[in-house]
Amino acid sequence: MRAFLKFQNVTFLYDSAAEPLFETISFQAGSGWMGVIGANGTGKTTLLKLAAGLLTPVAGNIIKPARTVYCAQRTDDRPDLFPEFATAQTGHANSLKGLLGIEEDWQDRWQTLSHGERKKAQIATALWQQPDLLAVDEPTNHVDLYARQLIAEALRRYTQAGLIVSHDRMLLDGICTQCLFVESPRIVIRPGGITQASAEAEKERSSVLKQKEIRKKAYKKLDREFKRRKEKAGLSKKLVSKKGLAPKDHDAREKRDRAIVSGKDASDSRKQRQLRGRLDQAAHVYHDLHVQKESPLGIWFEGSLSKRDCLLDLPAGHLSLGKDKRLEYSELLIQPSDRIALVGPNGSGKSTLMQKIVRSLRVDAEEILYMPQEIDISESRKLIERVRRLSSSQLGELMAFISHLGSRPDRLLTTELPSPGEVRKLFLALGILHHPHIILMDEPTNHMDLPSIECLEKALVDCPCGLLLVSHDMLFLRHLTNKMWEIQPDNTQNTYVLKERLSRLQ
Repeated sequence: MRAFLKFQNVTFLYDSAAEPLFETISFQAGSGWMGVIGANGTGKTTLLKLAAGLLTPVAGNIIKPARTVYCAQRTDDRPDLFPEFATAQTGHANSLKGLLGIEEDWQDRWQTLSHGERKKAQIATALWQQPDLLAVDEPTNHVDLYARQLIAEALRRYTQAGLIVSHDRMLLDGICTQCLFVESPRIVIRPGGITQASAEAEKERSSVLKQKEIRKKAYKKLDREFKRRKEKAGLSKKLVSKKGLAPKDHDAREKRDRAIVSGKDASDSRKQRQLRGRLDQAAHVYHDLHVQKESPLGIWFEGSLSKRDCLLDLPAGHLSLGKDKRLEYSELLIQPSDRIALVGPNGSGKSTLMQKIVRSLRVDAEEILYMPQEIDISESRKLIERVRRLSSSQLGELMAFISHLGSRPDRLLTTELPSPGEVRKLFLALGILHHPHIILMDEPTNHMDLPSIECLEKALVDCPCGLLLVSHDMLFLRHLTNKMWEIQPDNTQNTYVLKERLSRLQ
């Protein structure tokens, strides 16, 4: 039986929200992947949860298959069925484990796994269940380039109905046959992957803008004619009015009576009413043309160049990575203007080393902006509370930052738990209020929408302070760094070694 999903006039509103996130939206999806596209906070994850039956609409109906699975964006918790999948010996399970490199003992050491390894485990567990509808939220967050290719292949093999939220353009172009654009509170479906669908969206926007300009000119022309006739009608009424005539001026009164009887005044009045109707209709048509609002993008980082000679002087050493694995490194130095990329495969200790570096910096705590790879739900709630305690001037500065990253500040202040992408924007905004001397980011582009990533990159280019970035996005790193620390497997089993390169990333 062919998998099928249908939204019928669905409206959804969170209890804490002042207005609906979705309002009377309708669409349907058959087999194949549909990309779900939109800015942070517009409701992409909510739409996936509605489709999977994890949320209930306040109005409308959702028809979905009985077997549905939602693969979460966050990697905090181990999937409920992961132990069963990890020990399963069926052909399908073994194929997935082999393709994605899933090891059986991962079920017992979830907290020691890298977020990239957790993400692969999430995807594999979801696919193993062979649902009729699979909703996947940011499947390539945290994973290296090689793992992205493997995940793309695993998702490509799935042939039932699929919804996918991702900022990975290559993935969306590689597996999607259509894209659903979330333009809260409405949605629009366009054919093709993200490149084709976005081009179509831009063509539509240009066409609507052109039509809007034509309708605007037509409205102004009618408005001028209406005002002219209204003025003329006012003169006509004045001509037939008996006000001001002497009671015994019978000749003048007779002339004005003949003007009224002629019906000219009634004709002018009727034409004026008709024109008023045409003017109202033109205004309605003009305002009915919807143009997706584009937020003003572009941010700045008020960082400062430290006057210290050295921000970090970490002696050579090693770090334990669990399961007898270790990372060895030689002496690590960071100078005030250094811009360093830290790269390596999933599970090689990048995040562990980053945390060690943060603890070892010769910089005051308030001058460090460190954004971890994941900000869990508990920390996200604390972040919201910090924002609400800001002074009015600080809050204004922070909200301007958020707005120029493409999110709605008013919605952020009223929600109990923002999306992971919005949480990262809040974290960054709070950090720049202190004019940091060094910025350290672990997978900074995870969870962020594409326009926000571009804005972040442009802002970091001009930031004068030191940078240490962990990312699998080589283009992002190439634009921002001039030195690379690369972690590679050593010939010794279960050992990784950090090697420093002074040249720009290729």
